Amino acid sequence: MNPILLDFPSEFTTKRLLLRAPQSGDGKAVNAAICASIKELKPWMPFAQHLPKVEETEINIREAIAKFILREDLRFLIFDRFTGGFIGSTGLHRMKWKVHSCEIGYWIDSRYSGKGYITEAVEGLIHFAVTELHAKRIEIKCDTKNEKSKKIPEKLGFTLEGTFRQDDLSADGKYLRNTHVFSRLFT
Repeated sequence: MNPILLDFPSEFTTKRLLLRAPQSGDGKAVNAAICASIKELKPWMPFAQHLPKVEETEINIREAIAKFILREDLRFLIFDRFTGGFIGSTGLHRMKWKVHSCEIGYWIDSRYSGKGYITEAVEGLIHFAVTELHAKRIEIKCDTKNEKSKKIPEKLGFTLEGTFRQDDLSADGKYLRNTHVFSRLFT
């Protein structure tokens, strides 16, 4: 079946969070979070190498909407379920529909760090991927130096399959980096 024909929810909740597909107009809140967190995001995220303009972030949001509809990439924005405040972003990336495999990525507005929001969001996303998309394999990859990021798959029962040595450039493009590859299988 062509993935574009798959019907599944564009949002779901966890105990404290609402995760939903991006919508037009989300660029302002996402931009504010990137700007507030630029120092923490810059070492790890290529999109955080400079302070983006709101218009640039809105363009990125609208591109994410199109990719969600086409089932090419399923980005979910993370909001506080009770206040509606934007917390961060996660998603199912590099979809391999024929083998039911994908990769999870995530980032958080640093003003919300240390409260377990990303762990909760990723746990919810795993449940969504398994129940709604019938995922059989989920990967999480991160720079070997990103200690905070690698704690997420470790907490959620992923297995470190290995480390790709000098497999990519750092977020700033200045040096070769190593990447941990974590996975979790579902039957």
